[in-house]
Amino acid sequence: MVRIQFQFCLLSISLLTLGLAANAARAADTPPNIHELAQRIDDRYDHLHSLQADFAETYTGPGMDRRESGTVWLKKPGKMLWEYRSPREKLFVSDGKTAWFYVPDEHQVQKTPVKKLDDLRSPFALLLGKTKLEKELQGLSLAADVHPVQAGDIMLRGVPKGLENQISEILLEATPDGRIERVIMVQADGAVTEYQFSNQKENVAVQDSKFRFSPPAGSEVVESGLGQ
Repeated sequence: MVRIQFQFCLLSISLLTLGLAANAARAADTPPNIHELAQRIDDRYDHLHSLQADFAETYTGPGMDRRESGTVWLKKPGKMLWEYRSPREKLFVSDGKTAWFYVPDEHQVQKTPVKKLDDLRSPFALLLGKTKLEKELQGLSLAADVHPVQAGDIMLRGVPKGLENQISEILLEATPDGRIERVIMVQADGAVTEYQFSNQKENVAVQDSKFRFSPPAGSEVVESGLGQ
């Protein structure tokens, strides 16, 4: 009798284990809710007043393959600084009104009002405090055909509102708790620009003076659209 009860307990445990494994498998196969993830991304960045991160930027286009890296700072409202260190120093900075692009080796500074700025980095300035992912990316959906760099991350796809003629689609890699780890911009001409972010620090203390720029003595200032 004791043996029968023991065997029954083992059978019950086995069935329970199989049931838990099946539930876990079903949960793993269940795609994340796109609306809930978009809301988590919105909530995360809407509550930030500043952000610092290391970035790796890759550009692939006709006859060109470029890789650069550095550090980016964002501050609400609309301030940003991209400090490139490799393979050469560059500076892209905006105080929310004027954007400057400076390459020390070229002794030239490009100056553009933010309202006329046509640059792939410019949307990042609006990330803090104004994030409404489902409004800004039309047709937002899961990009199940694109593998994330980090296991467990989720890939999203959409078309940026107002930039359809310039960018055919944007791919976002986000953590389940809504942190953006990678942004891929596919341009209308087929060129692809990718940003990967690491060492992200939220709400860091950063002075407004960091986003002001004065052209170095001897530099030529050109007022025009900004390139990359």
